[in-house]
Amino acid sequence: MPAGLQWLTVPVAVGGRRGQLIDQVEILDRQFWRKHLRSVELNYRRAPFFEEYFDEFSATLECSAGLRLVDLNVRLIKWFMTLLGIGTPLLFASQLGLGGKRTELLANICSYVGASTYLSPIGSAVYLLEELETLESRSIEVLFHNYEHPRYQQLFPPFVPYASVIDLLFNEGPRAMEVVRMGRGSPFSASQLLSFRPEAAGTQTLTFVP
Repeated sequence: MPAGLQWLTVPVAVGGRRGQLIDQVEILDRQFWRKHLRSVELNYRRAPFFEEYFDEFSATLECSAGLRLVDLNVRLIKWFMTLLGIGTPLLFASQLGLGGKRTELLANICSYVGASTYLSPIGSAVYLLEELETLESRSIEVLFHNYEHPRYQQLFPPFVPYASVIDLLFNEGPRAMEVVRMGRGSPFSASQLLSFRPEAAGTQTLTFVP
């Protein structure tokens, strides 16, 4: 984008709904998507693959009456998965009937689906390294993403990493998943992360900077 990355936010109903579950959040203004599409069109209409994807993106983003935020998110995720060739099954944690909070809930989900390894975003190391026993006691190995963002074609230099998948698709098209995979390195083990910050091993609060 000429002026750099922009946030596109979805207005949701929060008044009088303190403590609502994330899958209960309702979209407040179902016309928001029109402004989003206009912003996307203004910034990407000259992108190489804009014409190929924009109509489908428009139909996927369009918000109907009674649509919840989770419904919109899942619809977008499934569309992106199709374009990227990702066939991993989707499960809703809310439908599994499992209890627990934070890492305990995570361990319960892993056990439910028969997972022997949990691959975590690097940012979650802040708390996961303190709670490894919760997963390791279930024989679940914890690994952390090792990712160096690859460069790809963008309309407006200089290159800006970690933009939306829309940015990648409109600029690289069918090559998008190939670009994503270019940044993958061998995942870090928990012991490797602790070796980067050895003082964290005996502390209650971990501030992690890879």
